[in-house]
Amino acid sequence: MAILSIQSHVVYGYAGNTAAVFPLQRLGREVWAVNTVEFSNHTGYGAWQGQVLGAALAEALIQGLEERGVLGTCEAVLSGYMGDADVGLAVMQAVRRVRTRNPQALYCCDPVMGDAGRGFYVKPGIPDLFKNQVITLADLITPNQFELEALSGMDTSSLAGTRRAMESLHAKGPKVVLVTSFREGVSPLGSVRSGDHIDMLVSDGNELYRIRTPELAFTTVMAGSGDLTAAVFLSRYLETRDIRQSLELCAASVYGIMEATFARRSRELLMIQAQEELVAPSSVFQAVRL
Repeated sequence: MAILSIQSHVVYGYAGNTAAVFPLQRLGREVWAVNTVEFSNHTGYGAWQGQVLGAALAEALIQGLEERGVLGTCEAVLSGYMGDADVGLAVMQAVRRVRTRNPQALYCCDPVMGDAGRGFYVKPGIPDLFKNQVITLADLITPNQFELEALSGMDTSSLAGTRRAMESLHAKGPKVVLVTSFREGVSPLGSVRSGDHIDMLVSDGNELYRIRTPELAFTTVMAGSGDLTAAVFLSRYLETRDIRQSLELCAASVYGIMEATFARRSRELLMIQAQEELVAPSSVFQAVRL
């Protein structure tokens, strides 16, 4: 069985598929990578070369997979950054094609749109596409706090408000909602204020869990961390079908890689050097039911 990962790609560093494919493979998953963007580096550097590859290429590649008769062996589709709305439509079509061949296949949507302190960094129309169309197809969705607020239209500065926002996304279709970053008492529309910890929250509509890890004081935005989180959580969920266990394993792996990156003062995730954190994390964090 394989995971079809439809995301951006960078030549240097880690973002999109470069932050997702290797972790999935290191966890024992076969991965089919479809790149929607080909950039020299992630946009956080302020300058880059490359281009958006467009929906036509993604559609042709999926068609090629269908012609090989392999879509029935796809157990999950993972999507991330979408360069334009047409790519989003191509992703939805890919999900429908996979489900035609394998009705049990899961769709994990990382609704990449923006972040606290940066605001939206996608083209106009992408937020509405996620909100009104894409997430209705998803089984799992992995927004950060900023994206959760954008998708739900609700204030998420409190835990109660965040719970309501997550419930509103469940009502649109996703069975599992993972909030990849949460700071209680801080509006995601404002600037980022580092504290001594940062939370992740996960809900399946019946149970809600929070896990807390130390917050590392990075001086620049660590691109790829959300892509890494979505990939690891999806793999662990496919393995366990248990949101609490998946959250604990995911949080430990992501923290281990981030800690190694912080210790080396690297601007890029130390994905290769700290790869053992993916399979045997050095830290253990316990999720608490709320």
